[in-house]
Amino acid sequence: MTEERLRPQPPASSRPRRQLLRWAPAALGSVAWLAAAAAPSTADIPAAIQPAQLRATVETLVGFGTRHTLSETQSDARGIGAARRWAQKRFDEIGRACGGCLDVRMVGRTVSGPRVPQPTEVVDVVAVQRGTVEPERVVVITGHIDSRVTDVMNAQSDAPGANDDASGVAAVLEAARVLSTQRFRATIVYGVLSGEEQGLYGGKILADYAKEQGWQVEADLNNDIVGNTHGGDGVNDNTTVRVFSEGTKATETAQQANRRRYNGGELDSPSRNLARYLAALAERSLTNLRVEMVYRTDRYNRGGDQVEFLNAGFPALRLSEAHEDYTRQHQDVRVERGIRYGDTIDGVDFDYLAQVTRLDALALASLANAPAPPRGVTIAGAVTPDTVVKWQPAAGATGYRVWWRATTDPQWRYSRNAPGDATELRLADVSIDDWFFGVSAIAADGSESPVVFPGDAGSF
Repeated sequence: MTEERLRPQPPASSRPRRQLLRWAPAALGSVAWLAAAAAPSTADIPAAIQPAQLRATVETLVGFGTRHTLSETQSDARGIGAARRWAQKRFDEIGRACGGCLDVRMVGRTVSGPRVPQPTEVVDVVAVQRGTVEPERVVVITGHIDSRVTDVMNAQSDAPGANDDASGVAAVLEAARVLSTQRFRATIVYGVLSGEEQGLYGGKILADYAKEQGWQVEADLNNDIVGNTHGGDGVNDNTTVRVFSEGTKATETAQQANRRRYNGGELDSPSRNLARYLAALAERSLTNLRVEMVYRTDRYNRGGDQVEFLNAGFPALRLSEAHEDYTRQHQDVRVERGIRYGDTIDGVDFDYLAQVTRLDALALASLANAPAPPRGVTIAGAVTPDTVVKWQPAAGATGYRVWWRATTDPQWRYSRNAPGDATELRLADVSIDDWFFGVSAIAADGSESPVVFPGDAGSF
């Protein structure tokens, strides 16, 4: 029997609440800690995301026949070359509509490897929406334009790639269309990447480019397989998106690992706190979409372009549908024993894809509006009943909020605002031994950064 999971989630206001200890809880679950985080400019974003726009993008990309990384590059009708030139043209159109707010770039590199036997140019299509106040601060959204069939080296057969990953590219382009009508404190980068199926080349190219440009990347939201709601397990779920996040930093040193093992932090990398940020946004601002946080970098023994951002030391997440259908992934298009195989457009639910894109756009806008996450967060209080939390000033912040939660709690639960623009807060009778702590920065308009866990383990 097919399980249906299509009922709306009850609003937060109707869920039972309970009093905990003697502090007023800032949030039970994940919603209230972002109660003031969304700036006024984000209010109209969900309604502006259009399923029809997403469908038009996927239909166009499927129409190129194959977008295999090693496929045709000269034709204007078929292959990876035609697809990436179309993506560039689409960014150019969006840029003209916003008065030139997008700087569109083709960022490429010649690569070779096990799945690229001959040196091949792999090209990312990148659009940069420059921040008005802190352009060096960057938040990124990515999806990969290349596709494949059963044989990863088959560059000739039709590889529609409707869900993997035209759906992610559609989310990137639609986020650009909607967010380009507004201006943000920090820079937003929209990345349409190539070479993912052949070895995550597009992710590495853009991560390396970010370093070369001196970007301070605070988040990469990698959208990969985000359009299907009918799982191969028989579950139909149009209300859940999985968000994968690494537990400990890929760049952690042995010395940092020793401190983290002793004092904690394996659940509080910047990527993990970004996942909490997205979960709170979904609960607060969207109807019928819930974030399922998965405490893994990616699916088991699988990968995506966010891995290369993590390897470069940048916080990054992977967004994927809740229940994958493997007959629709990495398959030759065919019918076999009554089962239809292949990543065709009929496997994409565009209303669901619109929901995921709304979460993307809200997250990008909220992060780009907010102050930078605080740096230099420390805690002290061993052999005392109190905990003292300190941090360095963050550009654009007019206040700060200190958070704490039980060490086994997945979400930040309690908070207290620091007085004025103070960069230190003493929590009386809150034992440093029993809780995890963090700090977020708040702007005058209420925009709020992700929570930063103390020390190297949590630093952005």
